[in-house]
Amino acid sequence: MTENEELQGQHGEEIRLPEIAYKPGYNKLDSFNWLKDIPVSPGENEIVEIRFKNTRKGFFRNVNSLRLEIGDVVAVEASPGHDIGRVSMTGPLLTEQLKKLKSVPSSEDMKKVYRKAKAVDIQKWEEAKKLEIPTMLRSRQISEELKLNMKIGDVEYQGDKTKAIFYYIADERVDFRQLIKVLAEEFRVRIEMRQIGARQEAGRIGGIGSCGRELCCSTHITNFSSVTTSHAKYQELSLNPQKLAGQCSKLKCCLNFEFDCYMDAQRSFPPREIPLELADTRAWFLKMEVHKSIYWYTTDPQSPVNLIPVPIDRVREIQAANRKGLKPENLLVRNDSPDLVPVSHDLLQNNSLTRFDVPDSKNQRSKHPHKRKNRKFNGKRNP
Repeated sequence: MTENEELQGQHGEEIRLPEIAYKPGYNKLDSFNWLKDIPVSPGENEIVEIRFKNTRKGFFRNVNSLRLEIGDVVAVEASPGHDIGRVSMTGPLLTEQLKKLKSVPSSEDMKKVYRKAKAVDIQKWEEAKKLEIPTMLRSRQISEELKLNMKIGDVEYQGDKTKAIFYYIADERVDFRQLIKVLAEEFRVRIEMRQIGARQEAGRIGGIGSCGRELCCSTHITNFSSVTTSHAKYQELSLNPQKLAGQCSKLKCCLNFEFDCYMDAQRSFPPREIPLELADTRAWFLKMEVHKSIYWYTTDPQSPVNLIPVPIDRVREIQAANRKGLKPENLLVRNDSPDLVPVSHDLLQNNSLTRFDVPDSKNQRSKHPHKRKNRKFNGKRNP
């Protein structure tokens, strides 16, 4: 059967396939190929990376030595049947990626790439994707009828419509053996239940974060690293759970972005737990400004009053003097150090709410009555 004959339906009507043109960088599972200028040897194309739905990836063997490029739609081996995916990485870049992985499956255990997807394969794949949303809604109703404490967030059909993966969220252990039986009888496919976390669910749904941009987990984050409150402490952030939590009710992933920068900057900082002994008083550490290299001290450890900014070089000097039994007179070398004390500025001082309004001639005359008086006093008429 030729490809033209495959495009004809059962009743002779023409089948229009969906637009599957590949757009580089459009999908968050794409990897930047910084080795694209290096020529590919024949042996480096033996293993390729294939991406599927919901951040699912896998390594497959190109047993037929196909000339595959990033973005090609291929049919790969599955259990059972076959699945449809896109090529996401090939060549020298894949070799470097395999070196980073701690546990790499052997080439014998990898599944095979059968062929480039034909028109019939793509048509069946699109039909399977159209069944995902109705299946998800119906499976939610079934889980509620069985009174299971779980939420089915998404359904992914295999390319040949013989298997379906149900992604669910649950706080506790769920016995879904009865659910699998009901779903298998309802949809006539093989059922696989896969649990995901709150971060993966937020990345799948998407949304707008507090920064005003699209969620990082739905745009570029694929591997979720653990985030703890220590990440916020080292960055001198307020431990307010409402501000630190994202839409998934977990700590925001962006707390990891600048964490290494703050840690590197604080490696050379003096210890802050030691109070500074002065001639007439004692100063306790309250807060710091990492990138300005300033420690803020107070003379009352119970309340933040009389805050004094002290450079970290001066803190080292005082701590070294205290170890020798010496107590300086003041925290600062000079009492008048205006460069350290922050000055508050009114950003709206010279602005007005009506500065963008169209000026009115009558309003302008009413705002300047002295001009009319001058004109009247001079006895001159305004032309």
